[in-house]
Amino acid sequence: MHLHILGIGGTFMGGLAQLAKAQGHTVSGCDTGIYSPMREQLDGAGIAWQEGYDPAQLATPPDQCVIGNALSRGNALVEHILANDLPYTSGPQWLGEQVLRGRHVLAVAGTHGKTTTASLLAWILEQAGLTPGFLIGGVPQNFGVSAHLGTGPFVVEADEYDTAFFDKRAKFLHYRPRTAILNNLEFDHADIYPDLAAIEWQFHQLLRAVPGNGRLIVNAADANLARVLGRGCWTPVTRFGPGGDWQATPLTPDASRFELLLAGERIGVGEWSLAGVHNLHNALAALAAAAEVGVTPAQGLAALAGFKNVRRRLEVVVQVSGVTVYDDFAHHPTAIAATLAALRGRVGAARILAVVDLRSNSMRQGAHRAGLAGALADANLALLHCAQPLAWDIEEVLRDLPRSSGFFDSSDALVDALALAARPGDHVLLMSNGAFGGVHATLAARLKNPSGGGS
Repeated sequence: MHLHILGIGGTFMGGLAQLAKAQGHTVSGCDTGIYSPMREQLDGAGIAWQEGYDPAQLATPPDQCVIGNALSRGNALVEHILANDLPYTSGPQWLGEQVLRGRHVLAVAGTHGKTTTASLLAWILEQAGLTPGFLIGGVPQNFGVSAHLGTGPFVVEADEYDTAFFDKRAKFLHYRPRTAILNNLEFDHADIYPDLAAIEWQFHQLLRAVPGNGRLIVNAADANLARVLGRGCWTPVTRFGPGGDWQATPLTPDASRFELLLAGERIGVGEWSLAGVHNLHNALAALAAAAEVGVTPAQGLAALAGFKNVRRRLEVVVQVSGVTVYDDFAHHPTAIAATLAALRGRVGAARILAVVDLRSNSMRQGAHRAGLAGALADANLALLHCAQPLAWDIEEVLRDLPRSSGFFDSSDALVDALALAARPGDHVLLMSNGAFGGVHATLAARLKNPSGGGS
């Protein structure tokens, strides 16, 4: 079968393309701007793609068009597909029907930590010899690719974002997991959901699809998830975190060494490269889910020691002139606060210069402005950036940030301010869910050559 994938440059759709190719399908696709690392993954898999959405690319119609959720009505290629009655489906539906059916699906859902937890789970299963398949919204460094077909259980990052322009259900409703991790639940995706209740409704629908002989792995401390379960639950529940069945006690300030407890029984001491209590909770969820396919707690604990974090999760970009620069995907106040707390636990009293790119739709619409100042409390200096217009007054946050150097709508001006403020021993944390206008490389160059000039 020939599949043509619209939006193939995204992590999900690009991963889907690799899975289809591994199944023996002929795969092609298109997008606007396919960047690293997906460009390298597609090229390495021998998947042909082209820039843009010119309808001429479908002069010879494929057997199936798979349309990503970034595409909408008015797109020239979408209109061509509809006008010519070409067969089409969404990425999540194709995945559910063609890859996941018949396999033990372990879905990782929640507002935060999905990518890290899914990567942890896939690695634990791999180390246990279960040859898992996976589709993850990032690049797990242990595997080097975002998707792998595998032959054993299948781990999927289960996003609550909508499926496609013609299917406004959450993507995870197509996956029908036997084991589902519910990591946490907060309001997000303000461009799609009007309020938290609307997201809770989608999670409730997910619970309706998990079989009674499956398992829910739930954050014991999350009141929003408790409310979702209270609406109806037909599946046994295992809880993790404070008050749960699976618990971890940090033994170091950065939580990189910890004691693992299961039902109050000490399993052992773990040591790994990740930092932060939030990552310990991700690990507990992954360990509990892995147990559902036969991995013992001791096996899981041993696997954590060799885990390498996902790209763009507190990832060191460069160390130059005594300054360490980090890249992180955090873009929600809760994730920003957790990342800062993890870094603070690792660097102690050293200065942290935190930069937040207000790029997400929810941030630009102002859905998270009330929590932003508090999320940056652990930083010694906090800078905000957004290249697009905001729908709210940035002064609302700036006046609550006494250490803030202000707001920047230019990446060049931001780099100038950072280069001026940074001094040896500092840690610069750049947080964005996008490419951030190349700030990482530009700042690294400025720190290496301070006399090189600015904008």
